Amino acid sequence: MILTAKAADGTQARATDGGGGTPAVLVLHPGLDDGASWAAVAARLAAHHRVVRLHRRRYRLDLDRQTPCTVAQEVEHTLAVAEAMGGGPVVLAAHSSGAVIALEAMVAAPSAFAGAVLYEPPVVIGPPLGGPDGEVHRRARAAIAAGRPGRAMRIFVRDTVRMSGWVALLSGLFVAVAPRMRALAPRQIEDNAAMDALGVRLDAYARIAVPVVLLGGDRSPAHLGERLDALERVLPGARRVLLTGQGHAAHAKAPDRVAEVVAGLAAEAAGES
Repeated sequence: MILTAKAADGTQARATDGGGGTPAVLVLHPGLDDGASWAAVAARLAAHHRVVRLHRRRYRLDLDRQTPCTVAQEVEHTLAVAEAMGGGPVVLAAHSSGAVIALEAMVAAPSAFAGAVLYEPPVVIGPPLGGPDGEVHRRARAAIAAGRPGRAMRIFVRDTVRMSGWVALLSGLFVAVAPRMRALAPRQIEDNAAMDALGVRLDAYARIAVPVVLLGGDRSPAHLGERLDALERVLPGARRVLLTGQGHAAHAKAPDRVAEVVAGLAAEAAGES
């Protein structure tokens, strides 16, 4: 079923709602997605937990057609859905840029959340994701303006995510031929720019007191592990889980393992042994 809630600015937040049981889990998806990529993980959790997958505002094609939304607006949608879920604090399961939104939501409303699994959030810990003076963003935006979203995605995957040229090429080709991906590609570039606009927020995140699992894969780009290192140093309730043989897409390639991590954190948040 679909869960809706009115956000602080009057727009409607929207999420897919399923399963049953507490604590409930709120999923914040990565870029180029609407929450569907976490469906396999959600299905594995649904026997024991209510699982709500937010369709992040930034990736809603029915909203913000001219002006990209802000991180603050994404946080407002997250908090609106968390409140609409009822039943007390929820557990966050958040991936990539969605995990940065999760961090910001926990800073904004600590009492709304019982814990979080954060899968490789691209938090800024030093130089910006977009390169010196946003040079990567400029090139990607120029490609978008020229009607070449596939090229923009190739730039993003190669120069920000830091995947190999071959992976970047395949990603660009996929975006170029898939109409929905072509529509979402500009939002991915703006998502990345929004992460940079936050700057270094480690001091703010150090105030997060709930249990947090920092999830990573041993095949992910090294810089994502470095960002988890930085979070591990400042988050008082953090522990690290490394998925061997996995990269940044374990939610799709190893959903059983990801669901096990989320279920473990949910049990911890509920005070179960």
